[in-house]
Amino acid sequence: MDTLKAFTNEQLKNEVPQFNVGDTIRVHNRIVEGAKTRTQLFEGTVISKKNGGISETFTVRRLSFGVGVEKTFPLHSPNVLKVEVVRRGKVRRAKLYYLRDKIGKDAKIKEL
Repeated sequence: MDTLKAFTNEQLKNEVPQFNVGDTIRVHNRIVEGAKTRTQLFEGTVISKKNGGISETFTVRRLSFGVGVEKTFPLHSPNVLKVEVVRRGKVRRAKLYYLRDKIGKDAKIKEL
């Protein structure tokens, strides 16, 4: 069991970005296409954070051409290069799944 714990601790990132649910963030995600690799940006609102340790994930939601798009990123993945906080949001919930039903100004979150 100690070898498993040692392996997971080795895989953890040293500098974990500080952001919360409700924040608007920009995720720099590495994408491999054949032999080429490129960095793709995904900017949106954090609607949930789950688990802890090596399996910690966060879900980001944005509107793309009028369609809601959600992506779940593993926090400690080597493919998640950088997470920038664009703006801090003031929310009173741990999960913002209600934003899925809202569109336009209703989906706005107050800035902290």
